[in-house]
Amino acid sequence: MNIIIAGDGEVGFHLAESLVNSNHNITVVDPHEDLLRMIESHADLMTINGDSTSISTLQRANVHRADLLISVVHQEQVNLLTCILAKKLGAKKVIARVNTMENLSVQNRKIYQELGIDALLSPEDIAAQEIISLLRQTAATEVFEFSNGLLQLFMIKLEANAPVIGKSLNEIASTHRNLDFRALAIHRNRETFIPRGEDRFNVNDLAYVITKPNAIDNLLSLGGKVQHSIKNVMIVGGGRVGRITAKRLEKEMNIKLIERDKERCMVLTDYLEDTLVVNGDARNIQLLEDEDISSMDAFIALTNSAETNILSCLHARSNGVKKTIALVENIDYIDISQSVGIDTIINKKLIAASHMVKYTMSEEVVQLKCLSGIEADAMELVAREGSAVTRKPIRKLQMPEGAIIGGVVKGDKAYIANADMQIEPNDKAVVLALPKAVYKIEKLFH
Repeated sequence: MNIIIAGDGEVGFHLAESLVNSNHNITVVDPHEDLLRMIESHADLMTINGDSTSISTLQRANVHRADLLISVVHQEQVNLLTCILAKKLGAKKVIARVNTMENLSVQNRKIYQELGIDALLSPEDIAAQEIISLLRQTAATEVFEFSNGLLQLFMIKLEANAPVIGKSLNEIASTHRNLDFRALAIHRNRETFIPRGEDRFNVNDLAYVITKPNAIDNLLSLGGKVQHSIKNVMIVGGGRVGRITAKRLEKEMNIKLIERDKERCMVLTDYLEDTLVVNGDARNIQLLEDEDISSMDAFIALTNSAETNILSCLHARSNGVKKTIALVENIDYIDISQSVGIDTIINKKLIAASHMVKYTMSEEVVQLKCLSGIEADAMELVAREGSAVTRKPIRKLQMPEGAIIGGVVKGDKAYIANADMQIEPNDKAVVLALPKAVYKIEKLFH
């Protein structure tokens, strides 16, 4: 595919990095010359310095030959105009990043589709939804659903009390027969690997496990995790993610939102019905204690400062808060944040990449999720008639190094994959793949 990425910062850069290992021809359009030089030094792609809303700039990027244009500039008006112009100039498919929730309404989506925009994506909206899912499944650090929940991928940090510590996968399987879950990847000492039968679990491992819904309690028990009910929630930061999260949760939980900007507090007070809005700075420890942080079941830090989010979550942890979630936009901080005890890291760049990269892949890829903090993707693929994956049992497939099939959905029934399983046409499979294996896996199902 010929792909054009219109950006003005790190989201475009990260998206380009996510696609550079593919067989696509990538062109990045950005007004910042310094950033383009950095992109060129990291990746083999074409760059054009200019404004993506300029017809001449789009023409220089050969927009008439583009199979896909993705616009991820911070200003949604720029993204919308870029996509409308690109479609008029011949781009086959265009995707725009948007920020305001009203643009995601059914009525507005229809209007933009009539103007030629194929898809609208909001990283803030998706981030808020991920936070809500984590508050409903409190024992996991990350949770992703596939095939409408028939299979779920859990990421669990293994503490010293986990029964699986020191045991190999073979030992666990022999002790616990007919397990309806399976470990697909382990992240340890800043490296990610797919475990084999003799590999053992260590304290502080981040384990990615595919499971059926009926096995979740057993999985959490072996992982040493306990589900907590969440009722009292403190959110720090009233930006888009904080505002959306509070709005969706305020009817079922007691929400207290702390925002340092006084004018924004006034707007939030009008927008939120059952949320207590407090004007204050989360860096003020006395303020957090005055607002009774120790009585909270969950603490969510969503300010624009990764340092503030990390430190305030650590303070919440020291006050006995069971669930901590931090927005960390600096990707280099993710691994550190997880290692110091923060439960879950939310990163909008990874969220945006997950949803946009899927549009660059074949129709076999139903869902794609870039996992936070590790170099791996979780994919759900449909096996097409005549594809290589349908010709042999899993154990005889030439699986690329760095990839593993975790589960298979046949009709409305889900199964944890085993070596003797035969994938048939129209089955769906959940695969965990390291970056080098993603596009090789795609070919197996094509």
